[in-house]
Amino acid sequence: MSSDQTAGTPQPQDTPDPQGTPDPQDSPFRVEQTTRDEAPQYVLPLVARIERTEPPHRTDALETAARAVLVMLGDERSLGEGEWAQAMRDWQDARIRKVVRRARGAEWRRAEALPGITVTGKSAQVRVFPPVPLDGWPKDLARLQVSGTDLDDPEAVPPADATAPVLWMSPDVDMSAGKAMAQAGHGAQLAWWELSDEERAAWRDAGFPLSVRTPDAAHWRELVASGLPVVRDAGFTEIAPGSCTVVADHPALR
Repeated sequence: MSSDQTAGTPQPQDTPDPQGTPDPQDSPFRVEQTTRDEAPQYVLPLVARIERTEPPHRTDALETAARAVLVMLGDERSLGEGEWAQAMRDWQDARIRKVVRRARGAEWRRAEALPGITVTGKSAQVRVFPPVPLDGWPKDLARLQVSGTDLDDPEAVPPADATAPVLWMSPDVDMSAGKAMAQAGHGAQLAWWELSDEERAAWRDAGFPLSVRTPDAAHWRELVASGLPVVRDAGFTEIAPGSCTVVADHPALR
């Protein structure tokens, strides 16, 4: 499922810094038109492995997708003069789009043969690829389906570890698993941008621990008003524009 989000900070600026962090005065996550819409548009592809007989658990798929985005952001090939760095800069100069597609069997094996990074959770596998133009998808990814990522948690999800980052999903917005995976990735990316270099390195060295949880309505209202990074959807797919979908709660940001 595709996703293009807003984080609700006004006023434009041209480019991100060398680490790929957009200036906080120019969030690429916005509903209204900005100069970013005039730039060539790129998308970060993510492919979830969803086998018929053993589909991943929903929460684990969301957490694995979020971790995959962080792994891509922190990979040395995405930074400086790395082989993916220009594509990452081009992507972050425009709207921040992510598309989650599904693959199984031979489809997954073909996806794994393309340049990218596979991140494995408890039950989920997600492969993230360097950004591509909206109309320039590799053939083996373009043929994959976006729909069909309806996943469940077969058991009750335990409470979040409050000492680690938590991506809080809105209890008010109904999303497919693919859409929610993209949203979780956006939330993780907002947290990453807000951290210092030292805090990013510590998170990366720890293996990007995080959890994805859905709070009750009262807690959600507190989170949205807390000053933590909030993802607001641009309304291109599934949900109304401006909907708050994720609050990125990292201990360093509290």
